Amino acid sequence: MTDGEHRVLKFRPRTHTPLPAVQRSGKLAPDLSRYEQADESPDDYRHRMIANAAAIAFTAVLTGVGIWLAMALADLRNTQDCVLMGRRDCAQISAQRIDPIRHN
Repeated sequence: MTDGEHRVLKFRPRTHTPLPAVQRSGKLAPDLSRYEQADESPDDYRHRMIANAAAIAFTAVLTGVGIWLAMALADLRNTQDCVLMGRRDCAQISAQRIDPIRHN
């Protein structure tokens, strides 16, 4: 390799210098003091905790519905695969015990 392909750059650390005031058409740039709120209300921790609890409950319900839907789709896919293979015993039938009718 030739020396022309590689070049070492000198590192110059940045120093903190205050920025000069920005001039726009002879005026100083407006500051942000007009957007500050002088009397900030204290945080409402009770409302924040209720909102957090509602968000957690919503997330839990959404996760539960997602899991149920995934399991239902997997069961439906298994039943469909069974039917497409030509089997006849694919449906799950829940058997309940039936007591015979007693005559007095």
